[in-house]
Formats: sequence, C-alpha cells, structure tokens
Amino acid sequence: MDYGCQQVLVKDSGLVPILEYLCQQSNKVYNCALYYARQVYFKTKQVVSYASLCAEMTKTKNQHFKAMYVSSAQQTCRSVAEALSSFKSNLKLFSQGKLETKPSLPQYRKNGMFPVVYPKRWLKFQEGQVRVPLGNQVKAWFGIDSFWVQFPTNLRWEDIRELRILPRHGVFYLEWVYDRPSEPKALDSQKALAIDHGVNNWLACVSNLGHSFIVDGRKVKSLNQWYNKQVARLKTGKPQGFWSRQLDRITEKRNRRMRDAINKAARLVINYCLEHSIGKIIFGWNRGQKQGCDLGKVSNQNFVFIPTGRLKERIAELCRHYGIEFIEVDEAYSSQASFLDGDELPNYGEKPDGWQASGKRVKRGLYQTAKGWLVNADVNAAANLLKKVSRTLGLCLKELSRGVL
Repeated sequence: MDYGCQQVLVKDSGLVPILEYLCQQSNKVYNCALYYARQVYFKTKQVVSYASLCAEMTKTKNQHFKAMYVSSAQQTCRSVAEALSSFKSNLKLFSQGKLETKPSLPQYRKNGMFPVVYPKRWLKFQEGQVRVPLGNQVKAWFGIDSFWVQFPTNLRWEDIRELRILPRHGVFYLEWVYDRPSEPKALDSQKALAIDHGVNNWLACVSNLGHSFIVDGRKVKSLNQWYNKQVARLKTGKPQGFWSRQLDRITEKRNRRMRDAINKAARLVINYCLEHSIGKIIFGWNRGQKQGCDLGKVSNQNFVFIPTGRLKERIAELCRHYGIEFIEVDEAYSSQASFLDGDELPNYGEKPDGWQASGKRVKRGLYQTAKGWLVNADVNAAANLLKKVSRTLGLCLKELSRGVL
C-alpha cells in the first residue's frame, strides 16, 4: 500500500485568518515540544517519545497546545518525535562511520507557521463536503467551532487517511492524503534503463534494449533563471533579509512550475519502462554533490537550483508503485570514460595509478572516442552506468552500439 496526495488551493478569503491562526499555533506547539525534547537530551542524552511529548504538553497546560484541536496538536508533536527519531538514526550511522557529517539536533522554526494535520476520524463527510473541527479556543476568538470544505470529486472518502493544512508563501493548501494500492506490472528483470542527470540534458537515458532518449532540461533552467533575476531585482537596494508579498508570489509560482516539471519528467521515464517491460532503473548519483560543487558562479546557480534530487525521489516513488527495481549507483568517472572503447570504471576514490580515459570531450555535450567517433557525452555517461552494474545484475549489453549513443 502506498500513499498519494492531492492539493487544493484555498480561495475562501474568510478562511484565511483562521488557517493562519491555526498554523501559527502549530508552529508554537512544535517549538515548545522541541524545547522540552532538547532539554531532556542535553541532560540525559535520551530521545523522548511521541507519547512523552504529548503528555508533557498536557501536563504543563501549554496554551498553544490548548488553542488547537487536540488531535491536530498531537500530530504536531508527532512531527517533533519523527524529527528526533531521524536524528537518532543518523547519529547511529555516524558512530558506525556510515555518515560523514555528525548530525545535529532539530532546530527551532522561525518562519511563523507550521502545517496542521487532521486524522480522518475527526473529520465528518456529508453531501460532498467535509467538516473540519476547530476547538473551543478558536470558537471563542472567531465565533465558529468548525468549517466546511469541498471534497475532491476524483477521490473516495473511504481511502482518505488525513487532511493537512499547508502554509506556503502567503497562500494555504488543503492536502488530502489517501491510500493508493500498488499496481505491480509484469516486467522483465533483465531489461534495464540507466539515467545520467545534468542541466541542459536533464535526464539522459539509455536502455540495454538499444534505445536512448533525453529529457530536455532547458525549460527548467530558464524558469530558474527567470526566478533568480526577479528576486535579484526586487531585493536590490533592500536590507539583508528583506522579503515581500511579491517575492512570496513569484516563489510559489516557481515552486508550482518545478513540481509540474518533476511530475512530467518522472512520468515520461516510467511510461517508457512500462511500455517496454523494463524491470530496473539505474540512476547515477553522488551524495552531497551539490554541496561541494565548484563549477563557477553561473554554472553553480544552474546546477544547484535545479531540483534533480526531488526528481530522483519521484522516480523512485513511482518505481515502488509499479514494482520497478530502483538502483542508485555512484556515477564517478562515468562522464570521463569511453563506453565504446571499453574503459574500466573505478569507484570514487579508487582510481588506479595511471588510469586514463580513452576518449575525451571535444566540446559541450560531445564526446570523441579513441577511434574518432563522436557521440553524445551524456548518453555515453548513461551507458557507462549500465556497464558499471551489468556484471552484478547479469545484464546483457550486446544491443548497445555506436548508433545508440
């Protein structure tokens, strides 16, 4: 069983002050619960549980906890508990040498608003609408104890798990979380698709069936450039930390466009795999590559701001949904080595003395092999990713030829 989400923009101006109040109280509950958890950790080195956080908020009669509907306040405490659990897991990985940077405790939130979550059991469905309770404090301040929202017609009430109120850049979304059963397909585990990511060529894809295609990234790059120029223009001559409603609007517009591009690019890849019964996706990825990149001011801006990590996660999510095996591979030296010349592909930090690629990049996007053949540089890198795992996974690469690249 998987989970899906559908967001609806709140357009009722009368609801906005109430939602703003709820999200502000949720943010304060988060900080109060986190303060208690941090103090316990500093004194005992123990990570408190979700139940302990809720009990402490109730015991101390926290005014922000009381201002919210009880189940929603508890869900905010659950978010703190999940953040602490993640910290504990990462700390264990660091002690085992599996994580390079020591994790730090979750930090306090400063942006003023945090999501509000309502489990389904506290919602009431009636004639295509859903009643959302608000609690006694809101009733005393705003004169209402609940509000009604339209339920999406393309969802089933039986599948709903919870409702989330999300504050984003000056607007509010209602996000419906629902059960989505998996749809495993009849796929061939000997068929694989390798993906090399970039900027202009967002995804260069090669399959061992002898096919290749590229997902264009220039549109996403253009949207990022537009956004960065607008932010720079609006912040010119303003003090450090300046922000405005106009910046909120263009940031939310940019984020919506990015989400749309991610979903469409991921769907293109998955549809290709389903159409050709491909059972494995090989994704080239170096952890921390954006934090340590040094490509120059312009190239860094293009590379870092393109949400390739979110695209990777979306592809992995769809793979789980359809039963496709998703494999993340170290992409070290895949862009330097020549696939057609049979170059060896060492792992990162394990390059042998005297190792040298047979081919070279002659210009942007063009790779020249030892025999003088010209192929697409990104597609050549994707083919090298297939080669890296072919022996381990038992993949046949006889269909990969010069024409494919």
